[in-house]
Amino acid sequence: MEAHADTIQFAGDYRLDGIILHNHQNEGIDIDDVGIDIQKLVVEFNIFESIYKNSITGSLVIADSINLIAKLPIQGTERLSFKLSTPGSLDQGHNVDCSEATGNPMHIYKLTNKQQINEGTQTYTLHFCSREFLRNIRTKVSESFSGRIDQMVYKILDDENYLDSRQFFKYQKTRNQDTITIPNIAPFKAIEMLSRKALADDSKSAGYLFYQTTKGFNFRSFESMCVTSTGAPRKAKQEFNYMPSMNTDEKITGRRHLKDNKIVDKIVKDYTSVEQYKFINNFHDVAMNQAVGTYAHRVITHNLFDKSYKISDYHYHNYFDDTKHTDGNNPAIVDTPVDYDDKGVSDYPESRVSVMATTQYTHGEETGAFGIDVGQDGITEAARVSQLATVSSGTNLKLTVKGQSYLEPGDVIDFNILSVENKVNSDGRLDPQYAGRYIISKIRHRITNDEYIQVLECVKDSVFTAYSSDGESSYQGHKTIVDHVRGQDINEYDTIEDDIKSGRRRGL
Repeated sequence: MEAHADTIQFAGDYRLDGIILHNHQNEGIDIDDVGIDIQKLVVEFNIFESIYKNSITGSLVIADSINLIAKLPIQGTERLSFKLSTPGSLDQGHNVDCSEATGNPMHIYKLTNKQQINEGTQTYTLHFCSREFLRNIRTKVSESFSGRIDQMVYKILDDENYLDSRQFFKYQKTRNQDTITIPNIAPFKAIEMLSRKALADDSKSAGYLFYQTTKGFNFRSFESMCVTSTGAPRKAKQEFNYMPSMNTDEKITGRRHLKDNKIVDKIVKDYTSVEQYKFINNFHDVAMNQAVGTYAHRVITHNLFDKSYKISDYHYHNYFDDTKHTDGNNPAIVDTPVDYDDKGVSDYPESRVSVMATTQYTHGEETGAFGIDVGQDGITEAARVSQLATVSSGTNLKLTVKGQSYLEPGDVIDFNILSVENKVNSDGRLDPQYAGRYIISKIRHRITNDEYIQVLECVKDSVFTAYSSDGESSYQGHKTIVDHVRGQDINEYDTIEDDIKSGRRRGL
């Protein structure tokens, strides 16, 4: 239910000051220069944002009883402006501001699902996107860039011939510099190419993510979402609890649920409560992680300049502490033997083998493919693949919560869930692996006439509590080996009679 700007009546309340549709011309309908407010026609309003997507998109489900689709008419070139906020939020940066005044309205690009539901009403879905989504389709980048990688990305984002964005840009400075020629490709594709080359200035993180949220564009490593430039854990934007068996006056061990022994305000409590959750995947697909190079990866680099080659082997556990993670440096899998050869999952570099061409002096500089020492190219590429794979294939949690307009992908949250065996006793101990800190990877904002909810997808690349290990260097399966015949001649029990009957006896 739409609310007063400064007063929250209940968790899920929101303020939406109109959904204004701007047509290419003001004819055929009672409309002024500022557009037409279609909010009363909107049944459902969705906004989608993700750290894996270069732009934001959304949809409006319309119940149209005035034949707006024909009178306006809607043809896919309209703009859409709105402001969405959680009541009481005084910080303008917490709002979803897609107004004309900011220069960041959304753009209608498609109409689907049109159907007649009764004699006087039709429904359809309008799909919208950010302006940069369409600029990416309409323009190409064909230019040579020199300098830091983050500066190149800013140039593409800002240049009036490319994305020409008016949105705020948050970036993590890169340590590598290079000269790179972009060969007439779409801006987002050019930035994705640069993202693969980006190395963090303040850590050993390799590979960046470029994405758009309702607050602006981001160009940063996954590690920077977990920690600050000093390596300190970033403060969680929100704490979410899923503990249906606990009473409101109980404390959560290690988490602040009460303040001064008083029950937390109900609205605040509702904002931190999880309506439902599920784990999409639990970091347990060891086969896939082995195959894509998460744990081990051999990169063979071929230096085209001096015709040399180098073999670089990546070992997940050896390099894990080089970067920071969501829940501290607690690997999601232990480094104990997994087969009779007494090797762990990180000891099989041939589980993925890549060949990478590199060279020096392409632009008169001695550096290689990443703008650093050419000899480091192989291990840097392997680390990049592993670090990004742990994000996409790590523990992936989906939460449904009350809408909070200040949350955005890349934020840290705390997720408190009781350990299964302790739910009966209600002693407050959290799940040792699946509780803890997560990074929001995707958000779906869903607004109806009744409430504002968010569906959050969250990831982590480590575990809340480190897995215990007995430190054994020998595969446990050795203890269960039973001696048995390893081979047998299939003709061992053939008889002469069988040979005679089959007509295969020599001389017959």
